[in-house]
Amino acid sequence: MRAPAADSTRPQLRRRMYLMRHGSVSYFGEDGKPVAPQTVPLNDAGKGESAAAGRMFAAQGVRFDRVIVSGLARTVETAGVVLQAAGQELPIEHRPAFEEIRGGRLADISDSQLWQAFTDSTAGIVDRDVRFLGGESIGELQDRVIPAWESLLADSDWRVMLLVLHGAVNRALLSWLVSGERWMLGAFEQSPACINVIDVGASPRDVVLRAINLCPVDFLHPEERITTMEKLHGEYLRYRNGKARGSSHDGSI
Repeated sequence: MRAPAADSTRPQLRRRMYLMRHGSVSYFGEDGKPVAPQTVPLNDAGKGESAAAGRMFAAQGVRFDRVIVSGLARTVETAGVVLQAAGQELPIEHRPAFEEIRGGRLADISDSQLWQAFTDSTAGIVDRDVRFLGGESIGELQDRVIPAWESLLADSDWRVMLLVLHGAVNRALLSWLVSGERWMLGAFEQSPACINVIDVGASPRDVVLRAINLCPVDFLHPEERITTMEKLHGEYLRYRNGKARGSSHDGSI
């Protein structure tokens, strides 16, 4: 019997990417002093969130072919906890191009500009020239993370990939996938250890976003009304006010 001719109009099976943000970390120590973002580890909540994500993957029968992280400690640790909870052993690949957007020195930002510095990158369509906390610009972030994403799509040796990255990085990627342009759509909140479910096809624009900001320990976000950056602004403001009242801490980031 002759096999039926291939249907060129029928879409090929898309590959699946699970794009996570790392679990919760404490960017400010018990004394209120900022912790270096390059080395900050997961806190207890972050470990629990990451394990919950891993258990969700296991319960759904998800098996990864590859695991990609930025290489910063919080992404490496999150991926390790996820894999352990999911009952999978895979090498964790580091891609420094996916490191979080780099801030400047908070001590150099005036009190009057502090709120804007923390929230500019999460409001509306963010201009490429906007700088994150006086450091790297949105455009500079996009110019390194989008090519890194495209290089993953060019690889044909995987069907299901886990990426554990960062809030601003994920927002830049999701914005690009939705718009097809190098826009930053600030409204894409990325909660700790959240999962975004993305299907990618053979062409660059063949993308299906199936889920965004799924949090295994806080699925419906019933109590959340402020963003991650708004929370961090409040934490840093308490530290700065403490220094102004004569605290002995002299660290800055």
